[in-house]
Amino acid sequence: MSTMSEYLETLRGKSIAVIGMGVSNTPLIRTLLRAELKVTVCDKSPRERVEEQAYELESLGARLRLGADYLAKIHKADIIFRTPGLSPNTPELQKAMEGGSILTSEMELFFQLCPCKIIGVTGSDGKTTTTTLISEFLKEAGLNVYLGGNIGRPLLPDVDGMTSDDVAVVELSSFQLMSMDRSPNVAVFTNLSPNHLDYHHTMEEYTEAKLNIFCHQSPQDRAIFNYDNDITRSLAKAAVGRPMLFSRKQRLEEGVYLRDGAIWLTNGMGSREVLPLEDIHIPGVHNIENYMAAIAAVDGIVPDRCVRTVAQRFTGVEHRIELVRELDGVKYYNDSIGTSPTRTMACLDSFQQKLILIAGGYDKGVPFTQLGVEIVRQVKALILTGDTAPAIRKAVEEAEGFAESGLELIETEDLAAAVSAARDIAQKGDVVVLSPACAAFDRFKNFMERGRVFKQLVNDL
Repeated sequence: MSTMSEYLETLRGKSIAVIGMGVSNTPLIRTLLRAELKVTVCDKSPRERVEEQAYELESLGARLRLGADYLAKIHKADIIFRTPGLSPNTPELQKAMEGGSILTSEMELFFQLCPCKIIGVTGSDGKTTTTTLISEFLKEAGLNVYLGGNIGRPLLPDVDGMTSDDVAVVELSSFQLMSMDRSPNVAVFTNLSPNHLDYHHTMEEYTEAKLNIFCHQSPQDRAIFNYDNDITRSLAKAAVGRPMLFSRKQRLEEGVYLRDGAIWLTNGMGSREVLPLEDIHIPGVHNIENYMAAIAAVDGIVPDRCVRTVAQRFTGVEHRIELVRELDGVKYYNDSIGTSPTRTMACLDSFQQKLILIAGGYDKGVPFTQLGVEIVRQVKALILTGDTAPAIRKAVEEAEGFAESGLELIETEDLAAAVSAARDIAQKGDVVVLSPACAAFDRFKNFMERGRVFKQLVNDL
């Protein structure tokens, strides 16, 4: 481990390429430029789309390579910082590494320089809520916490202000983990199911990327796995650090589990009740699992009373089954984070009635077969929009029981038309939920923008 200034000195005289001008890389670019290093910023966006940012970086001394050929000369760089959205298996990056270029990333550099304990969270679903809960537990216990990563905030700019007594809580996507050669001190693996197959192409590659959350740990570290998920339960056997399991369905001899309407924890010190379920205010059994994972992560660090205090005030994270408003007896919920079928199925399970569901979006190559089955079982009206509307409709119409279900199917041109259609068919007592089961990139910058647009449309009704 070294300080940021010491690391920057090792880069002097080298040519540096930073791929991507997004949220995670822009602070890194500014840091490199302030150190008067030779930096080329590469981004596939045409200049007219990023003119203001391009002008700022050029004024700081950056060279820019924008547009379709942004990777054309990447092999000439000594050090390459990739954006999470670009696979390290990209041919241009492979060629550069074969020629001697060093490939790294903002997150990898953070792990290299961070002076404090790191708690990392990954999984197909539940990452952000689990990461947020861990952060809240630690803060309630009086610790100084840095929360960031895939949750939307890069932590590299904070690294020089961190001390060994602090804790960094980091949400990690498969994109970030794919080339990591370090693991957090506490690794949380919430679950695993098919996702991002447009990027990883195979489930094997996706799983392999996720393994970096724990496979570089030391024996003194801790790795937390979901017992109820077949894949993560099997991966626990490969843990380098001390494994801890959590289960909503099975009482465990050691780990975190449900008993008598509460979350319990059993370890080498004995068994104890940590949190009554009645103290949890966010809906859905998946959120019970998120609490279990977070409790396992802070065991021995945070007193149980702090866990209960947080639970009694925590009402959830934006875009995650977020109540937008009630209008004419109809409740509207924003679950734009539902970017995969499993997330949307968890959302459907969170309600005790059939829903009016708005779904559809960008195609990540994930099958909708099981989602179709659950929609037939739990949805009274399905409003589809976006690129995947035909594929989801096909899965629903082919699901057992569709013909006799009475499920109403509506396809709309855009999200505004979908909200309008929901308003037209909803009756007093109904629940309308946006939970797309898909990413947002077909129509929106990200799921956050989609959720904000949905909330504005609902509030304008």
